[in-house]
Amino acid sequence: MYKIKFGTDGWRGIIADDFTVENVRRVAQGTADYVKANFPNNLSVVLGHDCRFAGELFAENTARILNANGIKVKMAKGYVSTPMISLGAVKHGSALGVIITASHNPPAYNGFKLKAHYGGPSSPAVIDAVEKAIPETVSVALQSHDANVKAGMVEYVDLETLYVNEVESKFDLKAIKGSKMEFAYDAMFGAGQNVMRRLFPDITLLHCDYNPSFEGQAPEPIDKNLGEFKELIKVCGDIDCGLVTDGDADRIGLYNKVGKFVDSHHIILLLIHYLHKYKGMDGKVITTFSATSKITEMAKAYGLDFEITKIGFKYICEKMVAENVLVGGEESGGIAIKGFIPERDGIWIGLTLWEFMAKTGKSLDELIQEVYDVVGTFAMGRIDLHITEEIKHKVLANCQAGKYTEFGNYKVEKVETIDGFKFHLTNSDSPTYSEALTKEWVMIRASGTEPVLRVYSESDTDANASKILEATKAVLLS
Repeated sequence: MYKIKFGTDGWRGIIADDFTVENVRRVAQGTADYVKANFPNNLSVVLGHDCRFAGELFAENTARILNANGIKVKMAKGYVSTPMISLGAVKHGSALGVIITASHNPPAYNGFKLKAHYGGPSSPAVIDAVEKAIPETVSVALQSHDANVKAGMVEYVDLETLYVNEVESKFDLKAIKGSKMEFAYDAMFGAGQNVMRRLFPDITLLHCDYNPSFEGQAPEPIDKNLGEFKELIKVCGDIDCGLVTDGDADRIGLYNKVGKFVDSHHIILLLIHYLHKYKGMDGKVITTFSATSKITEMAKAYGLDFEITKIGFKYICEKMVAENVLVGGEESGGIAIKGFIPERDGIWIGLTLWEFMAKTGKSLDELIQEVYDVVGTFAMGRIDLHITEEIKHKVLANCQAGKYTEFGNYKVEKVETIDGFKFHLTNSDSPTYSEALTKEWVMIRASGTEPVLRVYSESDTDANASKILEATKAVLLS
């Protein structure tokens, strides 16, 4: 029997291979057992799916299992984003939220995410409990979905309008629309498209159509996947900022007015700067292990507490639920801020930055310069190595054994192992560089959701960050 394992953000698998109706039913049964054991007086789950192939089929089968266990389902009609499910779990007072999505994974994948009653990713402890409850087979008697709807076990709810109302109550949309700035949005054929079309019908929209194949492109909002959007910004010439969200709209990508990608590290710094310096808000800053060291520097400069967690937004969410957190964010584009649910949300973060621009009248580049004035310039790099399992395990074993002491001209000063292996470097070609504000490092970590080895770097320029990656890659694959 196929063993179902949740990664850093839910269970994911290839459709019709391991992500099958049978296996989805097994996960749904484990979820049902968890709800019955922990929420006996609240047998209710909010459920939906994003734009991926067969999302409705898998969602209906999840509902049938939950219903067979006496759990009522508040179900979205049509596709929705992950943040809509999280918000729905809070507003409808449900025990859990479930969304059928593989987020940013390639089109062949689908997945199953669990959202807690407080409106964010379920904690690692809850994920472990559900995982352990997944049976080898499902034996409950199932009714048809239509029969469950008629019996009142399934209630269709409008999570999209719920989300739009929340946005309209928290943002100065009038300021954004009246700013005379031009904005653009690329949905990557994902679940954010309808909301953005409703909120901003007059902005430039791209890939806001239903296309479960995503034109063969993984809907991950990183620069290499966004050539068409980048070119659109360059050709138009008058777009001040371009926003991108991934397949389930919980991750963000951003472009300035000349089509240059603005990564999540810069976005997190912009948010800290806006919320604390301009809006006078306080709270802890939390980032994951692969984020820039500049975030820690800015937190120190502003007198804010900070913490570095393992990779996976669920670790940030745990802190946001228990503590006063101003900004929590990860390198991969998942970011949450104070004043909303403890959930990453690409649209919410994008609108926060659009409001920042509109209220100050400053361009994205001018605001980034304000950040640099506080922490100095820096650049980040990342490559994903699609290698065999044999090579991947060899690399990780070498890391564990301390066999990597240099990568080309870069000497290893020390190693951190919070999650993966972060090698702090000294460049032998520039021996005084370690005294600069930006420390150079390279990090190696196996992905928790895909069969790849991720390599990250930080330096003072894009060129130098790339040099570190190339030197590291040459050693790892030698």
